[in-house]
Amino acid sequence: METKSKKEFIPYWWRVVAIFFLGWAAMYAGRTVLNPVMPHIQKEFGLSQGALGVISSMFFLAYTLLQVPSGVLGDKIGRKRIMVPGFLLFALFMALASGSSTFFIFMVFWVLVGAAQGSYYGPQFALSSEAIPKQWITVGSAIINCGMSFGISFGYFLSSYMVQEMGTSWKAPFFAVAIPIAVVALLMAFFVRERVKPLDAAAQAANAAAKQDFKFFDLFKNRNLVMAYITIFCSIYGFFVIITWLPYYLQKERGMSVLESAGLASIVPWIAIIGCLICSYASDKLGRRKPVVLCMMPLSLIAIWGIVASSSTVVLMAVLVLYGLIGKIALNPVLVALVADNAPKASLSTAFSLYNFFGMASSIFAPMATGYLADATGSLNSGFYFAAAVTIVGIIAMLFVKEGKQETAAQPA
Repeated sequence: METKSKKEFIPYWWRVVAIFFLGWAAMYAGRTVLNPVMPHIQKEFGLSQGALGVISSMFFLAYTLLQVPSGVLGDKIGRKRIMVPGFLLFALFMALASGSSTFFIFMVFWVLVGAAQGSYYGPQFALSSEAIPKQWITVGSAIINCGMSFGISFGYFLSSYMVQEMGTSWKAPFFAVAIPIAVVALLMAFFVRERVKPLDAAAQAANAAAKQDFKFFDLFKNRNLVMAYITIFCSIYGFFVIITWLPYYLQKERGMSVLESAGLASIVPWIAIIGCLICSYASDKLGRRKPVVLCMMPLSLIAIWGIVASSSTVVLMAVLVLYGLIGKIALNPVLVALVADNAPKASLSTAFSLYNFFGMASSIFAPMATGYLADATGSLNSGFYFAAAVTIVGIIAMLFVKEGKQETAAQPA
């Protein structure tokens, strides 16, 4: 009776949502400590803007390449067995990156950080999709996603405050953020279960049969999954242009200080918390994903274009608020729900990893392409305009999604 009342008082899925929220906060804090100190790295190592973009692109290349293997292995040997060791390695490599004496050593550890982060997405969303009740799947995923907002803001401010106000080396924030990352890894190890309920013999046999029948390329036969993959690629492209280059852009082209640029760049993740919850609630209420996405993507296009078209700080703040409300962070839970609606249950980890693989493939190209466009044109504006053009492709892809109101959707219970 005591166990039962405990479960009723703090449902397991609440704990899962809270821990995975912290997981995303740690992931994005680890990534964004880099962005405010990019000018320091550029100066110390004598890098061009194109070479500076390669730092993020190599990180996301490693991250993206690990997506599908981690998802497939998670479905085969256990999601938690992939996710927790990966997170511990993430903390270790962040700490080692802070001790880099040369640019080459820094890049080696930074790429290893990206690879370690690659173990998280597919296993995490597979575990959370099984744990969260069907009627709360989008809202639950949205709360998890809000961890990205906290992580981005924390990473920006930790890095800029330590370097500008405390006078530390640009390397120090990398070590500082490794500590909370290790704590989150331990929370996952102790409080996340591989399965919400143990499977009985019949369920185990059915699950094994489903895994045996599943073929990887079957996922590409589902139109809705393919369109979701294209849409997330286009959405994440614009997002990574913004989070990688916006602080640098505001410092170099608008003459702002490190702290000012970090403060403005943080508008997007903080407002995204509101956007996440509103758009996810609308999606769950409608029981459909397509109409919500088709409202969000055109507004996202306007916001990305508006960042460079804005003539004053007030207008810039307004378009950043708009992007926060409807941009990638707010959009992701709706697309995650679309994937959960259409993916086979026995292969959720693989389906989510493939979804993130295509999405994060754009993160390889976005930082580097934006840097090279800036070198070629003499301005970062061209990179933002190109990101707006890529968003149009995502809008077109979503038009081809076919769905009705979800009544017996292929969602985890």
